[in-house]
Amino acid sequence: MKNTIHPHLTNPMIQPRPVLTSSAAAALLWLTCAYAPALNLPQIFADNMVLQQGRPVPVWGGADKGEEVTVSIAGQSATAKTGDDGRWKVVLKELKPAADPLEMAVTGSSGNSITLKNILVGEVWLCFGQSNMRLGVNGCNDAKEEVAAANYPKIRLLSVNEGSWSPCTPQRVAAGGWAGYSSVAYFFGRHLHQELKVPVGLINADGAPIELWISRQAIEANPALKPLIKGEPPRFYDGVIAPLIPYAIRGVAWYQGEADVVHAYQYRTLLPAMIANWRADWGQGDFPFGIVQLAPYRYSNLDPLNCAELWESQLLTAKSVPNTGLIVTMDIGNVRDIHPLNKQDVGKRLALWAMAKVYGKDLVYSGPIYKSMAVEANKIRLQFDHTGGGLTASGGKPLVEFTTAGTDQKFVPATAAIDGASIVVQCDQVAQPVAVRYAWHDDAQPNLTNKEGLPASPFRTDTWKCVTE
Repeated sequence: MKNTIHPHLTNPMIQPRPVLTSSAAAALLWLTCAYAPALNLPQIFADNMVLQQGRPVPVWGGADKGEEVTVSIAGQSATAKTGDDGRWKVVLKELKPAADPLEMAVTGSSGNSITLKNILVGEVWLCFGQSNMRLGVNGCNDAKEEVAAANYPKIRLLSVNEGSWSPCTPQRVAAGGWAGYSSVAYFFGRHLHQELKVPVGLINADGAPIELWISRQAIEANPALKPLIKGEPPRFYDGVIAPLIPYAIRGVAWYQGEADVVHAYQYRTLLPAMIANWRADWGQGDFPFGIVQLAPYRYSNLDPLNCAELWESQLLTAKSVPNTGLIVTMDIGNVRDIHPLNKQDVGKRLALWAMAKVYGKDLVYSGPIYKSMAVEANKIRLQFDHTGGGLTASGGKPLVEFTTAGTDQKFVPATAAIDGASIVVQCDQVAQPVAVRYAWHDDAQPNLTNKEGLPASPFRTDTWKCVTE
């Protein structure tokens, strides 16, 4: 399972925040390294940060052995004593959004202190994944207009690769490269901010195949994972995830899989394992986890079914793992570009899922999801969940990308027609059909949606052996 990853693994967020100097200290891995002497905080605690509302707020850091450290904010304080390893941790009571920015004071019994300013309280989301999560606002559709309008001082971004919290401004959003403002994270956060009327904090990191996001401990504890992960150290878990734990968050937006189409079947094991790993280590329950399904793209030198099997792994995870959601992008891809530029709709659909399933709003948040089938003579009738106002074909055209097969497992194109809340599929070449597949190749251009315009996920009714199995 060798994959190409971004070479930039230096992580300024895991450096301690010194009291008396602004120079960078040695990289800090919470799980493996002792804190530097004297009072300090991990880089995630900084000016301009957003703290999660409505949940206990852990704050941690380092100091000299035996030092008492007090953290104060919004009229409350908590004190902890540093252990032999030089670490301390307090847990503040739940916070509420305030009219004005807050300050946090961290004071040690030695007399050292740190003051953090311009702190907001609201919703905090991790926005992680691969290069589609990384694509900046300055590189998406309508980039010039989007950058110019990006004046939201109560939206804050922490890019793990850049290492500091920053308010959302046109100048900040215009930055490119590793310092750029993730377009998916931005459009997702903008919708939440506009709908919820509270500050939003976005923590962004990307650039690795899924096996590097799972901890070594989780791999060793799960016999199903050991054969799937060989040799590669979990660099993104150690360098990105571990230093964030247990920062209070609302949930995760996950847009990843481009490097994993080569082992798409195994992804159905890896993704649930990663989610369980993060949730267990964070200790904040089964926090929400939104999964953005990859868009259609012709992966050269790979079987066209590889990507379809990755789509299925993402769908199966969303169906089987509690408090997860699937964000389908089948209609906003570019089969010649692995990084399609319409990230506005990706962010909007993530927000629709979050507003419905996390924040309790009554709205249609998903396109049709295959539920069941029944053979009717030479036809197959399909039933769906999430039909919204009803099934339809975008553009008013006939449904496309349906295939059917008999027991010989040879799929051929089929006609499909909407019949009330179901779809009837048939093909003259298949007198006794037993299975249907929809959009089951990597450069599919399907058109099944609900009347709210949300596309259906690719699916198959069979369980025949996968090409990546």
